[in-house]
Amino acid sequence: MLNRIRPALGRVLTPIGQVVARTGVSPNAITVIGTVGVAVGALVLYPRGEFFWGTMVITAFVLFDMLDGAVARVTGKISKFGAFLDSTMDRVADAAIFSGLMIGLYRDGQEPLAAVALYCLVSGVVVSYAKARAEGLGYTCNVGIAERAERLIVALVAAGFDGLGVPYILALALWVLAALSTVTVGQRFATVYVQAKADPDPKPASEPAAEPRP
Repeated sequence: MLNRIRPALGRVLTPIGQVVARTGVSPNAITVIGTVGVAVGALVLYPRGEFFWGTMVITAFVLFDMLDGAVARVTGKISKFGAFLDSTMDRVADAAIFSGLMIGLYRDGQEPLAAVALYCLVSGVVVSYAKARAEGLGYTCNVGIAERAERLIVALVAAGFDGLGVPYILALALWVLAALSTVTVGQRFATVYVQAKADPDPKPASEPAAEPRP
């Protein structure tokens, strides 16, 4: 849903990317630094119940990580490996955020809500994998009511307000995320199913090569 504002966001980030590019920092370095910062904030602060400060640290590094694309465009260092690295590091960051929330909630005695956070983590992985697998098979899968940006915004805003003492907001947000992620998975399955049914000459799915037997 937030993909519609990406062109405008790109215009805002480009001048900042030009400034950062002068420092000599590569886009891939920005990606890795941003992911490490998010993971540290999520896995160190969230498990200790520091939801507000954890959210502040995570948000700062998420915003920093957004500069990798702008720096790549300014410096002309756009590459397939950079795109692969960025997507992979996004999965690592997401896993760290929801794992941190899950551990923090579990330690606080909120086991049922920790299980919901785990469900949000797993369903988010399925949402991302469904799109990647569909595109690998030649289909389009740009649908979904709750893509990565929406999930992050909801989770981080709720965690931050929870850290300030606002009651029930994190629980409500996680349950909503669980529902929206489930709907998004269903949307992507339906979209690919329609395309697959209309495909007159479907290509067989490639499987990983088996390891040689001793």
